[in-house]
Amino acid sequence: MKIYTKTGDKGYTSLIGGTRVAKHHLRIESYGTVDELNSYIGLIRDQDITAHDKELLKQIQDRLFTIGSSLASDPEKSKMIIPDLHMADVELLEQEMDAMNEQLPELRHFILPGGSNTISFCHIARCICRRAERLTVNLAQESTVDEKVNIYLNRLSDYLFTLSRKVANEHNIPENQWIPRI
Repeated sequence: MKIYTKTGDKGYTSLIGGTRVAKHHLRIESYGTVDELNSYIGLIRDQDITAHDKELLKQIQDRLFTIGSSLASDPEKSKMIIPDLHMADVELLEQEMDAMNEQLPELRHFILPGGSNTISFCHIARCICRRAERLTVNLAQESTVDEKVNIYLNRLSDYLFTLSRKVANEHNIPENQWIPRI
C-alpha cells in the first residue's frame, strides 16, 4: 500500500463517510490540531517523567485518536463505527489533577512557561490543546460535535498545566511566577 494517494492534490480531502471538503475546512483544522497535540504529548512522553505519567499520557494519546476519528467523520453520512469517548475519561483527568495538586504548593501566581524542556513541552501542548478546544467549540456551532470532546479538551489543557507544575516540583525547578509590573 502506498502512503500517498494523490487524491488531495487539489486541496480537498475526504471525511469518514465520503464527503469531500477543502483542506482548510473547520473540521479538518479541528482534527489536524488534535493530531498536532497528540504529537506534542508523544514528545512529553519521551522526557524524563515518571512511568505512571508516561502510561497516562499514552492513554491520553489513545483518547485523542478517538477524538480525531470523531471529528474526521461526517456526522450525517458516516456509517462507520468509531471508538467512543466516555465521561470516565474526563473523570480520570480530574482524579489525576487532584492527586497531583495534593503534592504541589498552592498556586498563588500566574506561571510563565519554561524552566526545562519538559515543562516547556507541557505548556506548548496546553496551548495547542486550548486551540483545539476553540476550534471544536466553533465547529460545534455549525455541525455536530460530541459534547464530550469539548469537555475532554478543556480538562486536558488543565491536566497539562498541572503536569508542568508537577514536573517542576519533582525536579526542584522553581516555578516561573509572573509578577506584573505596577
